[in-house]
Amino acid sequence: MTTANTNTNTPTRLNGIDPRSVQALIDGATADASNAQTHWNVVSKWQGGARNQAAVKRVEIGGETVDTPWLIDMDEPEQLCGTNLRPNPQGYLLAALNGCMMVGYAALATLHGIEIESLEIETKGDIDLRGFLGIDPDVKAGYDSLQYTVRIKSNGTDEQIQRIHETVQKTSPNYFNISQPVKLDAELISE
Repeated sequence: MTTANTNTNTPTRLNGIDPRSVQALIDGATADASNAQTHWNVVSKWQGGARNQAAVKRVEIGGETVDTPWLIDMDEPEQLCGTNLRPNPQGYLLAALNGCMMVGYAALATLHGIEIESLEIETKGDIDLRGFLGIDPDVKAGYDSLQYTVRIKSNGTDEQIQRIHETVQKTSPNYFNISQPVKLDAELISE
């Protein structure tokens, strides 16, 4: 899916983003670290079978609570005991990675005055179900690796786009969350 920027560039916006807003975000976080603090809370509830619904319950950015009335419905393909009526968690995981990086490309291009004509990120990977199914303890339950391709058409030079690409790899939260171990603290409540 290619995202084209029709009618997103005005005297104060480039790529659908106001560069002053991006700079204000950077300046605010630089001036006071509390402005850079965020908190995310998602609650998922089983809907029967392989279906579940996640509610983005609370988002805080710089001490400000953001209204998040978002619901995310998930399912599994029939081959994985689902009804195939909604994307599955793997689709959402890869989409979240792509989406997070895409924001980085758009914001950085905007800061550098580069107009994006189209931007597409394709991510793919393989999972051996023997790990998920507990058949073979030597098989990982998830991906060994992910491969992604970024296709960007812009008025930027190859060098500018390469610098933006490298910056996105260093600064995208979801790129970090997938490429680096993240500690998970679990609490189980059995009622």
